Amino acid sequence: MAAHVPKPPGYLQMLTSGARYFSGLEEVVFRNIEACKELAQSLQATYGPSGLNKLVVNHLEKLLVTGDSSTVLREYQIEHPAANMLVLALKMQEEEVGDGRTLVLLLAGSLLDRAGSLLRSGLSVPEVIEGYHQGCQRALEVLEELSCGRLDDPLDEDAVADAVRTPIMSKQCGYEGTLSRLVARSCVVVSSGGHGVFDPDLVRVCKVLGAGVGDSLVLGGMAFKKEAESLVTSMRDARVAVYSCPFELSRPETKGTVLLQGPADMLGFGDGEERLMEAQVRGLLQAGVTVLVIGGKVGELALHYADQHRLMVVTLHSRHELSRLAKAVGATPLLKLGTPSQEELGRCDRVYLQEVGGTQLVIFEQEKRAPAVATILLRGPLHGLQDQLEEAIRDGVSTYRTLGLDSRLVPGAGATEVELALQISAHGASCPGLEQYAIQEYARSFQDIAEALVRNTGKHERQVITQLLATHQEGHHNLGFNMEPGDTEVLDAAKAGIWDSLLVKRSAIRLATNAAVTVLSVDQIIMAKKSGGPKPRGENPNWDEPADHID
Repeated sequence: MAAHVPKPPGYLQMLTSGARYFSGLEEVVFRNIEACKELAQSLQATYGPSGLNKLVVNHLEKLLVTGDSSTVLREYQIEHPAANMLVLALKMQEEEVGDGRTLVLLLAGSLLDRAGSLLRSGLSVPEVIEGYHQGCQRALEVLEELSCGRLDDPLDEDAVADAVRTPIMSKQCGYEGTLSRLVARSCVVVSSGGHGVFDPDLVRVCKVLGAGVGDSLVLGGMAFKKEAESLVTSMRDARVAVYSCPFELSRPETKGTVLLQGPADMLGFGDGEERLMEAQVRGLLQAGVTVLVIGGKVGELALHYADQHRLMVVTLHSRHELSRLAKAVGATPLLKLGTPSQEELGRCDRVYLQEVGGTQLVIFEQEKRAPAVATILLRGPLHGLQDQLEEAIRDGVSTYRTLGLDSRLVPGAGATEVELALQISAHGASCPGLEQYAIQEYARSFQDIAEALVRNTGKHERQVITQLLATHQEGHHNLGFNMEPGDTEVLDAAKAGIWDSLLVKRSAIRLATNAAVTVLSVDQIIMAKKSGGPKPRGENPNWDEPADHID
């Protein structure tokens, strides 16, 4: 009989079997800092207009080529609890403002890296946290003073295109002119309809392979890559009914038995089904329906009578697309097939089938009415390029929503980060306590962000940052890094039209600081034993050999 081995005395004695416990600076704080630092460094090369892409193969063997940090982290299977805190901060940034996700990750990683140096130098964790709180407060105060412009008219396409150009350029440098005009046009189309607060989901992207990016266009409505089910493929001044159920005769849930005593009964049974189906189609016609949008299966008999009565039928199997289309045409999605009321019908100026680049599209377009949804018909030669262009469009649309909440703009091209580094460093020098060292390191973290921006372009970051610091000390607050080849390495970001949203910067600073402080404030990690049994055995490589075979 095996002897019982008692647990060691202490904290572990109170935990269940298999639990793990870590405490102290070396086991917890420094390990957490190292994990967060590695996570930030893995995505540092994706920052800025010259950032590189990552090639990710997920667990479904799907190949992704992207430079979007949220997309990459979504495919990562991160188990480290401290690194997951940074991921949560990044997700919160995406939900709140939709842009600046990589900035949150890099800033939090730099803050934690410099906090590790401070702790090894002798500062305590509370002193570092206090310094970071003061640095964050000063950064938000300085940020309010750096506003160099605003989006005065959200319905001015040219002004909107200039405002969203920088976040689009950070994802797709070279296509920012075309994409910014597409984003501006689609956002203005949706906002001019007076449908309440702007929702980024109301700007859709339909990717059609072929042609060039410059051939993309904006539709005031929605487009779907599918064909019409009926023979009718075009309808003007359409009255649209939306159903989330199949378009066929309803069947009972249980099996039934029908007693047929002769040929007459069989003919009568079939005629009864036809009469019921035709009555339903006639009821739709009497209600004024000309276009049917079905979220399920379309029966052959139902389609026959729809063609006979010149009724256009379109199927959408995605409930999200069905609800968006209902909002686009002003219809009410119905759960059961029946005659709709006039209030439940939607209106659309034109519904038609069109071939674009060899792809059949069903287009719901509002020509006279103000469209509630806009669709960017995105063209391109490669699927991977179209996916990256869609990510850039999403960032531009999210920036438009952010500018609707706060229209102020700050200079981009690293000018804001360099100015924050100088102002916070000067504030730290005036503080008498030990927290001044933490404030100084907080300021240098913004300098690290500007250095990463320059480094990703292939230029010498120390030389450029030194020049920027010198010009900012002379009072030129809007000077940033010039990534274009030329005689000078700095430029006036405000005059060049390189702007960032003030709200995006403010949210990124706040979330990155909170994430770093949260990681630093953890001094113990308690991990329970993972649930589940042992891992299943892998496939036997010698499955075709006899059981007693000896290699």
